[in-house]
Amino acid sequence: MCRDYGSPTPEKRLRARFRPRLLGYRSFEDLPAGINLKGTPQPADRVRFLTDRTWIDEHGEQQFEHEIIDTMLDMINQAQRLIVLDQFLFNDLLTGGRPVRNICDELTTALVNKQQRIPDIEIFFVTDPCNTLYGGLRSVFFDRLIDAGIKVITTDLDQLRDSSPVYSLFWRIFIRPLGNTTGGVVPNPFGRTPVTLRSLLHIPNMKANHRKTLIADSGQDWVGLVSTANPHNASYLNRNVALQFNGPAVADLLRSELAVISMSVGRSPQVCHAVTPLPVADVTTQVSIHSEGAIKETLLTLIADTASGDHIDLILFYLSDRAVVKALTEAVKRGVDVRVVLDPSKDAFGWRKIGIPNRPVASRLHRDGINVRWADTQGEQCHTKMALITNLGTHEEPATSQLLLGSANYTRRNLDNFNLECDALLTGPSHTPALAEASTLFEEVWSNRHNRGYTVDYAVYEERSLVRHVIYWCMEVTGISTF
Repeated sequence: MCRDYGSPTPEKRLRARFRPRLLGYRSFEDLPAGINLKGTPQPADRVRFLTDRTWIDEHGEQQFEHEIIDTMLDMINQAQRLIVLDQFLFNDLLTGGRPVRNICDELTTALVNKQQRIPDIEIFFVTDPCNTLYGGLRSVFFDRLIDAGIKVITTDLDQLRDSSPVYSLFWRIFIRPLGNTTGGVVPNPFGRTPVTLRSLLHIPNMKANHRKTLIADSGQDWVGLVSTANPHNASYLNRNVALQFNGPAVADLLRSELAVISMSVGRSPQVCHAVTPLPVADVTTQVSIHSEGAIKETLLTLIADTASGDHIDLILFYLSDRAVVKALTEAVKRGVDVRVVLDPSKDAFGWRKIGIPNRPVASRLHRDGINVRWADTQGEQCHTKMALITNLGTHEEPATSQLLLGSANYTRRNLDNFNLECDALLTGPSHTPALAEASTLFEEVWSNRHNRGYTVDYAVYEERSLVRHVIYWCMEVTGISTF
């Protein structure tokens, strides 16, 4: 029964086979129900800001600390009734020969042990089909989960809009009807096992369930986690942040995830345990859940509401969305202090990148008076997607801050209702512990405090190439891109 849970219902298969849009693309169609959620601010009094850090110490050695995956394992260990995970990358591909923490095995083992110890617990694991190269590989991790009775749901990406319409039209006509199988003979660029040509031809279709979320019960209460981190072996050195929280926003997060499950298999799961978070005493700190295009709407509103003397601090893996860049430059003109830390776009699991899109975008930010520093990466990625906005207070009212973080990169594909994305927004007085910790992290990264090398000056990776500017612009506009 559980082995078939992630498969579409017969009705859904029939609709897919005779879907009239097969010969067209989905750039403007309605989104599935429950997608593009703009959540309501909900009170929360147990909010934690979590980090995975990588830095260069005073001896030139690379060091790292993991907090996010350890918190995820704790949440799984404490759960007794329900666990719902939605994770983008979950595989051991592209690990190379480097020493690696086997995060996938740790998480798989924790879930399997939990299901075996508490047979009545409900565990849903939602993931992206890229982990099996779109059906071209078997996953030992998914096999273990399914054999233990855990419900593994592979997201039906065909329900999402097409960010790359030219290629997607070709793919829908000539590739998609063929399906896919394991046991191919084409060399696999991501691992040792050969795959089918159909697996590789699926990659340029450029869409994903990019979310990184976890919901679980904790005693009588419920806890949610929204993260930028993939529980992915090759990502173990990446820099990430996460927000763990309680309160009614957990129920909003669960409803958003149930919508993804329903979209993928054609029916909403019958969750036996009613998720009713306990009352929250502190109403000054609020959390809201935002997904897909609603993340961009929320971000642009936060930036637009800033005034002279306010602060916008960003740490980002990708920044290319033209509306966001324009909003930042307009904020600087209003007297807002804007600081941006960007990944230099040079490393990708042992592959070299050419600096697109961040370096061309950074040149415009720098030209417009925005302070930019680069993450000093040494093979890892600055995978954080975090915006911290601080509004100055008065003698009567303290300063307030808004922290927006989650899976969404600030790109067209991530913010314009193409990928599945999920962010959490924390709002409250700036002295709130989680907000203060986020501010402390930014200052440490920006200034390389405590003899830790996190960032380098803008000039180190400055990019003035007109050709790369044109390439970035074309990739952002057409959707034919890796970002």
